[in-house]
Amino acid sequence: MSQDTKLPVQMAHQLPSQPEEQRWLITDIWLAFAVGVCGGEPKVCKSFLALDAVVSVGSGTPFLRRYPVPNPGRVLLYAAEDALHIVRRRLEGICAAAGVSLEDIDVHVITAHTVRLDLQADRERLEHTVAHLRPRLLVLDPFVRMHRIDENVSGEVAPILAYLRELQRRHQVAVLLVHHSKKGAANIRAGQALRGTSEFHAWGDSNLYLRRNESELTLTVEHRAAPSLPSIQLELVQRGEALALELRAATVSPVTVALPATPADQRILDALRSCDHPVSAGELRERCALRKATFYEQLTDLIRLGRVVRSVEGLLLVAQQTQPPQPE
Repeated sequence: MSQDTKLPVQMAHQLPSQPEEQRWLITDIWLAFAVGVCGGEPKVCKSFLALDAVVSVGSGTPFLRRYPVPNPGRVLLYAAEDALHIVRRRLEGICAAAGVSLEDIDVHVITAHTVRLDLQADRERLEHTVAHLRPRLLVLDPFVRMHRIDENVSGEVAPILAYLRELQRRHQVAVLLVHHSKKGAANIRAGQALRGTSEFHAWGDSNLYLRRNESELTLTVEHRAAPSLPSIQLELVQRGEALALELRAATVSPVTVALPATPADQRILDALRSCDHPVSAGELRERCALRKATFYEQLTDLIRLGRVVRSVEGLLLVAQQTQPPQPE
């Protein structure tokens, strides 16, 4: 047998390791270079959740204003179900909630009328686009509009999922696929409630599942190679021009003990103290002169700790009952 026909192998101890800071695309929500599904029944805000990930990765702002993006980068989006002006309006609303402008996020939108993942020609076009733009995240929304196969037949679904996995590995891109759940599947385990074959649930490295129970919207996060989060309660909120998903107040545990500020925290707090009016996140970051990822990570912590509040007009400093200890 020719040497060239052997498969490449490597000793286990020589396999590459991944630093913790490079483990996540979105901390606790989506693993770096993961493929997976954002699933749920119709009208449970799956597209809003996927677009929140688009804005977060494309801008470096925290997902749902809480979960940091350690390594932001370019995003490629194909929204097969919504008109382009609707996609733009939704992105603008989420950007407003995140405190960034649409012009400042690195997001490319595929404007083709159709992309069929079951057609070889369209697969090649998509791969060429990914190879050219080299996005960190590819979002395809929704799966049902991108094929003409029978989703219940494993032999028809598996080749498409295998193609997306190959795309992920070849181009080091995370893939988020929006997919519908079965109707009336509220009492079935989230992954098993996805419409069609069980291939979808088994395929994902990170999966997000949305469910609505009357007025309550619940997000379940599952990972193949990381602990899953407790269920997250969400709500779709209109604040001024911004329409975006937010964590319900009960989801965020109150912090009663004031913690010492880091140097980055202190720069944010000092900048807010010098303002006599609410400021946008963009203006505040300019005043602090901090790297974007650092700024938004620290700002998220300050909001969670109750030291900064986000109002419709902008960001405000909250007076502290207990001041952090001062260095001697």
